[in-house]
Amino acid sequence: MASQAPEFTIGIEEEYLLVDQETYALAHAPDALIDACKKDLASKVSPEFLQCQIEIGTGVCHTISEAREDLAHLRRTVARHAAEYGLAPIAASCHPIADWKDQTHTDKERYHQLRRDLAGVARRMLICGMHVHVGIPDEEMRIKLVNQLKYFLPHLHALSTSSPYWQGEDTGMNSYRLTVFDNLPRTGLPPLMDDWAQFSSTVETLVNLGLIEDASKIWWDLRPSSKYPTIESRICDVTPRMEVTLTLAALTQCLTRMLWRKSTEGDGWRVVQNFMVGENRWRAQRYGVSEGLIDFGRKELIPFSQAVDEIIELISEDAKALYCVAEVNAARDILTNGTSADQQRKVYAAAMDGGASEKEALKAVVASLVADFGADL
Repeated sequence: MASQAPEFTIGIEEEYLLVDQETYALAHAPDALIDACKKDLASKVSPEFLQCQIEIGTGVCHTISEAREDLAHLRRTVARHAAEYGLAPIAASCHPIADWKDQTHTDKERYHQLRRDLAGVARRMLICGMHVHVGIPDEEMRIKLVNQLKYFLPHLHALSTSSPYWQGEDTGMNSYRLTVFDNLPRTGLPPLMDDWAQFSSTVETLVNLGLIEDASKIWWDLRPSSKYPTIESRICDVTPRMEVTLTLAALTQCLTRMLWRKSTEGDGWRVVQNFMVGENRWRAQRYGVSEGLIDFGRKELIPFSQAVDEIIELISEDAKALYCVAEVNAARDILTNGTSADQQRKVYAAAMDGGASEKEALKAVVASLVADFGADL
């Protein structure tokens, strides 16, 4: 292995929805709530596009243990200040009941411009995601790793799925969020890029044409970050339980290190056409972990549990080096317990079996999301 190994630092961003503690309906974040959070968390918290949203981001972390400490503090602080206003945060990618037509966007010029640019598509963006940054200082290596890491994006997405409901209906999807997000321009899987110069030239063309102000308006599932020397995975639903978030972050960090390691050893990972990776992306979005994914080496469908076991084996060396063996192995617990989408459906079914109406059952789902938010803190 090359001696100049990156540190593979990580940063985690999460978007939350705010709900009324009694009705579980979406609620606007008062300016005073945002101000209180900023007083305690500074730049690690910010408003989001919709007034019912709030976004947090950890600092630069060297280990998953460090990220756990930072993320727990962020979640606790947001929850504490929200409670002062009779609100509670939930970390799910779609609110099971809310109607996007009832929501308003934050009164800031950048969001006014986004609304003007994206028209009706922007209004439907009642969704939340989770992003993981992995530090890769070398620009050319960033491009190489984006080309390779996208192979595993469907696997990560399947484990994260938390948005089965939309406007009071079970969509049949495990991640309806991605269906909504894909309506935006410059989304989906990143294209195959030859090098950093090609990526930079493409961004520069769009900027010079006045179509975007910078690379932050490129919303691929995986991208070289516009702000930091990182690659940024953006495909995952935000997950109610913090420990699931940390497992997803650990997997992303370890997969990146594994691919870097193989590249420096002259044994880079296969680069698969987006058309084929997109098939797995759809299967993850639709089924979560309940159906298999395509193994492109074998050219066959394999059970998702087998795919997870093989990934854990593939990155075992990297998990040890990055001190996150337990978090990586916890991916198997997600298979055992089900994703958040699976668990939400179980809560709904149990409520209906207990005599609840459909509306009451959906409120029970939101109540469970409120409880899950703080369960690992």
